This record gives sequence, C-alpha cells and structure tokens, in this order.
Amino acid sequence: MTMFELENTTSSAIAAEFVRARTRAGSPAMGMVMTLIIVVPDEDAEAAMQAAQRASREHPARVLGIILGDGRGKPQVDATVGTGGGWGGETALIRLRGEVVRYAESVVLPLLLPDSPVAIWWPTEPPEDPADDPLGALARRRITDSAAATRGKSSVMLRQCRAYAPGNTDLSWTRLTPWRALLAAALDQHPVKVARASVSAERISPSADLLVAWLNDRLRVPVERHTSEGPGITKVVMDTKQGPIAITREDGRLAMFSSPGRPDRPVALKRREVPALLSEELRRLDEDDIYAATARRLVALEKDA
Repeated sequence: MTMFELENTTSSAIAAEFVRARTRAGSPAMGMVMTLIIVVPDEDAEAAMQAAQRASREHPARVLGIILGDGRGKPQVDATVGTGGGWGGETALIRLRGEVVRYAESVVLPLLLPDSPVAIWWPTEPPEDPADDPLGALARRRITDSAAATRGKSSVMLRQCRAYAPGNTDLSWTRLTPWRALLAAALDQHPVKVARASVSAERISPSADLLVAWLNDRLRVPVERHTSEGPGITKVVMDTKQGPIAITREDGRLAMFSSPGRPDRPVALKRREVPALLSEELRRLDEDDIYAATARRLVALEKDA
C-alpha cells in the first residue's frame, strides 16, 4: 500500500489526494458502498485501522480515521492517505490539532462519499450522546463499544442506553448475537414457559447486563445476574417445569447445551474479535428495534434496582 503524507493540509487537498491515489492504482472508478468514520486516540489508532481494514474486505468503504489532538494553539490538519494494500476501499488517517479540534465535522463533511450511507465508530471512549455528537450527527449508524472504555464500563453502557437514538448500537450488544441465537433456538426446541432465568459472567460485563435486560424483556420473567471468573459470559440458565435449559461456556470457545430429556451436546460459541463484530454492524444500517427495546429495559431495571 502506498501512503502519502499531507502536512498542514485541508479537506479539499485530502479529497484531491484520494483521486490521485485511485488513478495511480489504476482504478479511478469508485466501488465503495459507504463512508466509515473512526474517532480514536492516537495510541489506539493503529489497532482500530487494522480492524477497519479487515472489515473493509466485506464492506468496501472510504475509511476516515480521526485523531483529535490538543485543542490549544494554532489549528493544523495532517493526513496520511492511501489505497490498496488489503483495503477494500481507500483510507485517510487525519490528525487534528488546535482550534480545528472543536470543529472536526467541518473537516470530515467534505470527505464523505456522496449519496452513500455514513457510519461512525468509537473504538474506545464513546461520547455520552453519540447522536448529539457533532461527528455522530453526520452518520446513520453510530457504533460504540462500552466494553473498551477504560473505566466504569457498566456505567458507560447504561449511559449509552439512556441516550439511545435510532441508529445507535454498541459492540457489547453485537457480542450477544450467537448467545441470543442459541437461546432462541433452545426455546424453539422446547416450547415451554420459562419461570425464571439467570446469567453468569464476569463482574464487569456490559454484554451480560444487556443479556439480562434482553431476557427480561422477551420472557417477562425475573432474571438474576451472577458473578463468575469469566471469560465474558459463562452460563445462562432458563428454568422451566420440565427442568432447566442451560448453556455453559467456561473457556470462551466451546459451550455445552443442556436441556430436559436430552443428552448434553457441545456447541461452538467462540468469543469473536472486533473486526467480525464491526462487519456485522455494518451489514445493517437501519434501526435495531430489538436493541432499542433492550436498552429501554436496561434503563428501567436500573431504576427499579
């Protein structure tokens, strides 16, 4: 991949470099389906861009990594622009310093692909209200990751639920997709009424908090939260008159599915990496009604606690 450094540059110069990079690569036509904005600290930028690179193989995109530096001093915009090299689209890592940090959206807006959806991802610390964030307001899909917050992960998840707006999602919710699919399949096989349920997980696990809220919302039964050694969620039990339905995963890779009257059987339930989670979220850009209902229930459960 050929990268070009632009110092003390502008949005128009970055856009022009995109065109030149595509021409040099021999593909002046654009085959990108969206713009992905990544708002990330400098120290986490490399890992975030690598995750986006892997996701771009499924979702060719213009990826704009935005590093918000020190807001004091003279405004300056530096960028590293390139195409190819394993990317499904084109990329720019843009560093903002000085007063321009407060107006980052003015730098990003001219770089959005026309007539294409925009998604934004905060790999580490999310804003308290993503939809109200100046950069978040540019996007149809706003992706946070409460589990990646440096402190108060459960509190961060709760704030995200309180600030929910159509288009918001969190990778802590995406991590639950295999769990929710298994639990739904279990109840399809055993169409009996669940009396109560429980979730065992690490003491601090935003995904476990969401799973408790989802089960409570869908089953309308009490759901207890237990602490385990992890990793992540280790066990979910749904009690019925016929006996418990349980999914136990102690190693983060393979789960054991237990149900009344049937032998236990192993089920693949591997903890997924961030690129796979990001790819899943970029497949759907409409509102996630189930997540919206779960977010409301988590807030209600916190009020009742």
